[in-house]
Amino acid sequence: MSKIEQFLNAKLQERKDNLSIRNLSTNHPPFDFCSNDYLGFARSTELRKHIEDNIATVAQYLNGAGGSRLLSGNTQYTEETEQFIADFHLAESGLIFNSGYDANVGLLSSVPQRGDTIISDELIHASIIDGCRLSHATRYKFLHNNINDLETKLQLAKGNIFVVVESVYSMDGDIAPLLEISNLCEQYQANLIVDEAHATGIFGDNGRGLINQLNLTEKVFARIVTFGKAIGTHGAIILGSKNLRHYLINFSRSFIYTTAAPIHNIVAIKSAYEFLNKIDHQLIHQKIALFRKALMEQNIRALDSESTIQGIVFSSNEATKHAATTLQNKGFDVRAILSPTVALGKERLRICLHTFNTDGEIISLVNHLKALN
Repeated sequence: MSKIEQFLNAKLQERKDNLSIRNLSTNHPPFDFCSNDYLGFARSTELRKHIEDNIATVAQYLNGAGGSRLLSGNTQYTEETEQFIADFHLAESGLIFNSGYDANVGLLSSVPQRGDTIISDELIHASIIDGCRLSHATRYKFLHNNINDLETKLQLAKGNIFVVVESVYSMDGDIAPLLEISNLCEQYQANLIVDEAHATGIFGDNGRGLINQLNLTEKVFARIVTFGKAIGTHGAIILGSKNLRHYLINFSRSFIYTTAAPIHNIVAIKSAYEFLNKIDHQLIHQKIALFRKALMEQNIRALDSESTIQGIVFSSNEATKHAATTLQNKGFDVRAILSPTVALGKERLRICLHTFNTDGEIISLVNHLKALN
C-alpha cells in the first residue's frame, strides 16, 4: 500500500473509531424531517408544471450554458431574474452564484483585503469559514450571538471591517440578534454581511427574510440568499449595491471561473420566487408551534428555536446515531449531526419541519422522541 493510501486509511479509521464516519445513503424513510425543503417547493408538482410552462416561453434555450457568465453563459433572462429577486428582497442589485458555498467563498475571499478585519460568529457556516480563510484579512471569531464579545473584537479591528453572521443558524436553528449587531456595526463603521439561507421563505413579508422583517435592508452591506432550502431549487444570490455586483463580476473567482448554471435552472429559481406570493406563510409557523408545544407537553428538552430547524441534543455520537437509527426504523427520516460537524458533547438530532408534515406525523415523532429519553 502506498504512503498516501496509508494516510487515507488512517484518517478514515480515526473517524470510524470515534463513530463520526460519514457515508452516503439512498435510504429515505417516508416521513421527511431532515430535508431543507421547508415549504415543499422541491416536491411540488404544481411548481414543476409552472417551471415547465415558463421554460416553454424561453426561446431557443440550450441544455447547458456552454461556458462561464463572462464567456458564453450569460443571458438577458438571467440578468432579469437577478433584478427580479433583488427587487423582491428590496435590494439594489444581485448576482447569482451556482451554490451558497460558491457565493460565500466568492464574497469573503474577494472583498476583504490584507489589513482589513473579518469578525464572524463562532458557529458560522463552513462555507463562510472557507471564504474567510482564502482572504488575506485578519480574522476574529466572537462567542455565539454574544454582543459583548462582538464589541470586544470590534475594538481590535483595523482597516475595512466586516461582521459576518447567519440570520438563522443552520445547526441550532436560533436567530441572531440582528438589531443589536446592526447597531454595533453602525457604531464601529463595520460592514454587516448576513447569510439568510434558512430565513428566506420563512420570515418576513412573503418570505423576504429577517433583514426585511427587521427593516435592516439599508444597514446591510451584503446578504446571501440561497435557493436550495425553502425556495426548493439550487444556487444562491448575493444581494447588495450595484457597485458590489460589478466588483464580484470582476474579482470573485468562484463566479468568474465556473460554468454558468443552465437556463432551466434559472427558470426554476424565478418560478419558485413567483410561488412565494401564492402560499400561506403562516402554515410553516403553525407547524413549528405545534412541534414546540408537543415537546413541552412531553417534557423533552430541545434547543431554543423559533425556526424550522429544531435540535434534540444527545451529547455523544453513539447515542445520537442510535436515536436516529431507531426513528428511521419507525419511518421518520431524521438524521444525526455528529462531531466534528458540531462541537463534541453537542451532538444532536437535527429535525426540520415542513408545511407538508401532517399534524399527526409531528405528534407521532414527538411521542417516539419521548420513548428514547
